[in-house]
Amino acid sequence: MIRDYANLAANERTFLAWIRTGVAIIALGFVIERFNLFLLAMATEAGAATTTLPGFHRLSSPTGRYGGMALVGAGVLLIAVATIRFLHTARLLEDEVAHRPQKTHATLVLLSGVVLCVAAFSAYLAIG
Repeated sequence: MIRDYANLAANERTFLAWIRTGVAIIALGFVIERFNLFLLAMATEAGAATTTLPGFHRLSSPTGRYGGMALVGAGVLLIAVATIRFLHTARLLEDEVAHRPQKTHATLVLLSGVVLCVAAFSAYLAIG
């Protein structure tokens, strides 16, 4: 029987959930960036008449490209942070000494970053 199996399994499930979330964020960033490329290709193909459609300039702007790349980078960063936290928690679980509570500074910084990104994208969509 594996000692503390329930805690080890919970740590792995949490890690896999963070990985799944990171992959979803990367996929969303990729879709946003490719959709922006698709719109630019359509504009080039159709000529200047397409760019006069209402809202087209907002959809095919460089903000869409950089926003997609930012989401890909955020997903990669999320996977890296999840891996570090998984390894740290695994070491704490294997340690025979009394377990110390984890510091929540990294979690608060990550949460603040996500809130700022959501606010920025919401403001971008509201203004455009």
